[in-house]
Amino acid sequence: MSLLPSFSLLGSGPTVLLLHDADGDHLTFAPQLETLAAAGYRAVAWDMPGYGRSAPVEPYGFKGLAQRCLLLLDALRCDEVTLVGHGLGAMLALELALRAPLRVQRLVLSAGGPPLDTAAVAAWVAPRLAALDEGLSMAELADRAVKTAAGDAALPEGLQLARHCLGRVSAATYRHALQAVAGFARSAPELMRVHQATLLIAGTQDRSTPPEALQALAHVLPDARLLQLRGVGHWPQLEDPEGFEAALLDFLAEPGKPLH
Repeated sequence: MSLLPSFSLLGSGPTVLLLHDADGDHLTFAPQLETLAAAGYRAVAWDMPGYGRSAPVEPYGFKGLAQRCLLLLDALRCDEVTLVGHGLGAMLALELALRAPLRVQRLVLSAGGPPLDTAAVAAWVAPRLAALDEGLSMAELADRAVKTAAGDAALPEGLQLARHCLGRVSAATYRHALQAVAGFARSAPELMRVHQATLLIAGTQDRSTPPEALQALAHVLPDARLLQLRGVGHWPQLEDPEGFEAALLDFLAEPGKPLH
């Protein structure tokens, strides 16, 4: 089996790599893939190891995930990339910025990024692991997770796609990914070395990564700012795709800084 992760690609131009959360696969960024391509970017949405047709990684952690991501960038012949991460994918984006700073041009971190404290583990990881332990099917787990983690103003079609994506994740891979989320342990002094311009996007009703957590991260990162989407929960790019994409495209259009 090839170690190269599977991915979807649309468009040409500067590369934007979309890194999904534990709660889905590349399709959780399907709307943005088309929007970015239409705006003149080469948009790439990967399937994280163990998701879709991507070979798993063992042990399942951020070092192995980052290595597979760099393998994908090499295959794409991409020297510089903008990373857009959601949930676990936001944590992975920070990991890549620390491991390969000259490869990462800028960062967009949505509904994730900071290491989880006790309250975040209780709100995000613990209920999902409990559902697995109950023996729920992934479709049943997805229905429960979306009901409890979405915001009041969420686009119904976006929530339907979130359920579909989570419902087809392997239960074994999902457990490993959730454990990885809880184990993300980059300290504040380490995160202060992330020099890339960073946009943080939070849903005001996200219980997993509340805006306060992302605001705290914005204070740690040297060049970061926070945008809050009202009435949105844990899937900003699906619950409010128009607001998310407007902020993303505006951020990408800003002049970039040298990577050295």
